[in-house]
Amino acid sequence: MSETVVADFVGRFFAPGVEGEPPTGRIILSQRRLVLAADGSKETIPLSSVFDVKVGQVPPEMAGYFNDTVTVAYRTDDRRGVAAIEGNDTNIDRFATVLFKVLLNGTKALVRHPAKIGGRVVETDAHTARLDVTQGALSFEGCPEPFTVDLRGVVSVERTQRDLGNGTHPVISFRHIEDGTAVTSQVGLDSERLTNVLGRYIRLRYADVQEELADVELGEAETEVLVAAYSAGPGVSLAKVVDIEPQRLTMLLNGLIDEGLLVDTEEGTALTAKGRVVVGQRIEDVNT
Repeated sequence: MSETVVADFVGRFFAPGVEGEPPTGRIILSQRRLVLAADGSKETIPLSSVFDVKVGQVPPEMAGYFNDTVTVAYRTDDRRGVAAIEGNDTNIDRFATVLFKVLLNGTKALVRHPAKIGGRVVETDAHTARLDVTQGALSFEGCPEPFTVDLRGVVSVERTQRDLGNGTHPVISFRHIEDGTAVTSQVGLDSERLTNVLGRYIRLRYADVQEELADVELGEAETEVLVAAYSAGPGVSLAKVVDIEPQRLTMLLNGLIDEGLLVDTEEGTALTAKGRVVVGQRIEDVNT
């Protein structure tokens, strides 16, 4: 391969033409293609043909062989193929992130941000921007007001049809917490194929946060403290805005800090990214 290799590791894979038990071989990713190579088996997948990427979802026909995979769906000529790749946890997680980056980085996007603030529609013009993907964020550069979205703050995501000034096309609309406020952004890419991939990436990061929150159980008092921290902002003593006895409040604060929902700062107690998601979901529930 003449192009630069961005990932190269050993793992098991399934691809069209592979019969029997998935072989162990090299998984090589460059800026242009994905190559799966083992003794007697080789599949080359042009990245321009990839239309879907799933992480952690094992296709039913491969469930007997794999526990956790990155699954790539692609279309070349008249053939549609699906390849599943399994490696150790570190390799496969890193590979998934790098694959999304290679597919999406530098893509031309049409963005409307914000499209909504809270439940209020904002008359914001759509602008062309360059999309850049990092481990947990999306950056939009080259537009009049460049911005970055922390995907840990996403509270909902959907694929819908919207007109961003170039006719009605598939758009990824996602709601996220930005500086304590629920904001909706809409992003459409020139390629419907890549719009689908972008939606997958946002949902992947959203699912990561939801998994972290799955074991968090909050009572009314804990929720009240989190909403108070959101409403009061930094520098305001929560003891002045919640009607909770001081000793009880201290216990609640310590528990929420242990859960990773609050953090002590020089300006006082503040919400973490995970805490902002919890509050955002609470606000969503109240508004709906």
